[in-house]
Amino acid sequence: MNTHKYSKVLLILSFFFSFISQSFGQSKFKVTLDAGHGDHDYGAVYHGHIEKNIALAVVLKVGKLLEKNSSIDVIYTRKGDQFIDLVERANIANRADADIFVSIHCNANTNNAADGCETYVMGMSKNASNLEAAKRENSVVTLEKDYKQKYEGFDPKSPESFAGMIMAQELYLDQSIALAGKVQGKFIEIGKKSRGVKQAPYMVLHKAYMPRVLIEMGFISNQAEGAKLDSEEGQEEIAESIANAIISYKKEYFGTSDNDNTIKPSQQIEKVKAIDSVIIKPTVKSPDVKKPEPKVEPKPEVVSSSLALFKVQLSASGKKLELVPSNFNGLSNISVSSEGNLYKYMYGETTNYNEAKRLLSEAKSKGYSSAFLIAFKNGKKVSVQDALKQL
Repeated sequence: MNTHKYSKVLLILSFFFSFISQSFGQSKFKVTLDAGHGDHDYGAVYHGHIEKNIALAVVLKVGKLLEKNSSIDVIYTRKGDQFIDLVERANIANRADADIFVSIHCNANTNNAADGCETYVMGMSKNASNLEAAKRENSVVTLEKDYKQKYEGFDPKSPESFAGMIMAQELYLDQSIALAGKVQGKFIEIGKKSRGVKQAPYMVLHKAYMPRVLIEMGFISNQAEGAKLDSEEGQEEIAESIANAIISYKKEYFGTSDNDNTIKPSQQIEKVKAIDSVIIKPTVKSPDVKKPEPKVEPKPEVVSSSLALFKVQLSASGKKLELVPSNFNGLSNISVSSEGNLYKYMYGETTNYNEAKRLLSEAKSKGYSSAFLIAFKNGKKVSVQDALKQL
């Protein structure tokens, strides 16, 4: 009898301490990892390499690395050879209130010489190759039962359907591009060819209400790259790069805003607006210049001011450019920060938010349709939302 009472006391105490830790403990950074395709959806298949298997193998390796960090929770859309609807993949992340959504895939092209890695964020694009890549991945919906009803008449082959897809708040675009840039930067560090950060209307990203990216790790249609992707060594190398990029993103962005005041993905009702975007790289023009323009070496961004300082980020690229107007469609007052081999190019700076919006509008009128605002406070990068609270 005494033993029974003792057991009940221990049980009550365990529930109590569990409740206390959940209520007052520090919330964990939640990462949803999505392995593309699965089961009867093989994805791309070339030279004996199967996309669904490679994507799953890398996702499990990334998850294993992240799970070593006690401050990170990992959620998987699949851990085996299952077929998961595209919208359900996003909903898994939404229900978990994930902080980021990372979908992992392999690329393919009829041109077997194509190689390199690229990371996509959600958005409309006029770039033909971006749209073709999205069409290829979105065609998976036709394998789902009642897909026309489920996706409100969406046809992955129809340009009208793509025109009807819209993007969530710019806050997600800002952070998604930042995460994508970190992924590409880590790939560059291990010697992979970077094809840049791009935008395209991927259905799997469309319904995820958080910063989200789709990673194309490389081309399995390329014999050499496909063999590397399908090897244990190659997968471990890529997984480590992706995990390091996620951890770097977490360190820079997580906890900088008051999460108690944000709407969680599971509660999200989006107000959306259409955007029109292309590859996140500046168009390099070379008009005649009478005098050589001054060169500015990239250096880590350092801003010291008691007021929030706004800048316009134009692009993130592995290519080092001279900071001259001719390389930035005529824009001057360009600055750059470097992170490994990744260069972030920024235009203007101001403590006035309305002036910052004017600078952003000017950058977009010059062809940088994917430009966005970033903010700094006391020498550290903060979210634009945080900066506006302090004005």
